[in-house]
Amino acid sequence: MRIKITKSFSKRFNKQIDYIAFDKPQAARIFKNRVIDAIREIPSMPYKHRQSIFFNQIDVRDLIVQGYIIVYHINKEENCIEVFGFSKWEEQI
Repeated sequence: MRIKITKSFSKRFNKQIDYIAFDKPQAARIFKNRVIDAIREIPSMPYKHRQSIFFNQIDVRDLIVQGYIIVYHINKEENCIEVFGFSKWEEQI
């Protein structure tokens, strides 16, 4: 399976990286690498992560990295993983 990153995910993710980098550039690089590595691992076990709390669909999953939720859809028809959501867990309270 290939990975598709949406523009909305990229925009929110890069905005968060810039925010972190304002005070701690090294921490921003480490965080960015952790998220990218975690996303790259999804195709090997796409159902490993919990079903999304935002959607009532079995093919929409939440990957959690350092308190951030990355939402992705397992698209069987196109044989790809669509990464489209990014939020901090605290925003949901």
